[in-house]
Amino acid sequence: MTTWNLNETHCHLLICNGGSCMKKQAEDVTQAIRDEITTLGADRLIHTTRTRCNGRCADACVVIAYPDGAWYKSITPDLGRELVRRHLTGGHLEDQKVYSFDGKFIASGLSVVGKDKTRAADH
Repeated sequence: MTTWNLNETHCHLLICNGGSCMKKQAEDVTQAIRDEITTLGADRLIHTTRTRCNGRCADACVVIAYPDGAWYKSITPDLGRELVRRHLTGGHLEDQKVYSFDGKFIASGLSVVGKDKTRAADH
């Protein structure tokens, strides 16, 4: 198994590959993001990780960018490539952002209201 040197990494993209996101092109989104990173020579600057479900199925396909704590919804392969370009320049995909983190999660107007995680009946 490979262990990457992340010393030069500025952005970590977590790409949901859970069931709902897979139905919404998660595999193609993952490949588009990784291809764009390679095309731009940004392999040392942006790291990617496929995840399982992130619990935002209504927002599929979900991509999370850290350290910004930005959660994006409805990412397509084209939007994935644009996401890479924006994060290289310190920007965001504002039209797709549903949450950002500044000590706590801040929902944008695009956020789908979810279930309360603390209520056992909702699980």
